[in-house]
Amino acid sequence: MAHGEHKYHVSVQWTGNRGTGTSGYRDYDRDHVISSDGKPDIPGSSDPAFRGDATRWNPEDLLVASASACHKLWYLHLCCDAGIVVLDYFDDAEGTMLDTAQEGRFSQIVLRPRVTIRAGGDVDLATHLHHVAHQKCYVANSVNFPILCEPVVETDAR
Repeated sequence: MAHGEHKYHVSVQWTGNRGTGTSGYRDYDRDHVISSDGKPDIPGSSDPAFRGDATRWNPEDLLVASASACHKLWYLHLCCDAGIVVLDYFDDAEGTMLDTAQEGRFSQIVLRPRVTIRAGGDVDLATHLHHVAHQKCYVANSVNFPILCEPVVETDAR
């Protein structure tokens, strides 16, 4: 693994100007496009609760997805190193955001990975590696709220 400083560059272009800019709270769309060289664009908006487009990704969706994906990538790496063959991985992650008059913030994210490993694999070790993945996850180490993990590990019945 490459150690050291890594930089990530993305662009966010607001596309919601209906012709009068932000002349009034209801006069503009929250739509934007997230882009980075060599990657597909991501259509973005705000949460529908904040006048956003429900068919587009919002920052809160992307934060939950980032936590889930980072955990998964570490987990797969650790399983590979431990000789555990993962055949399937699905996470039904959920984030909770609190919105008050004083502030808005996430209170937690719960990851619910459901993992299938090859028959004969060590289920206890595979389950423990979720804890290790959580400790190594860059996203989990960068936020100021808990990211919980409720894994289920099963062996392939085939």
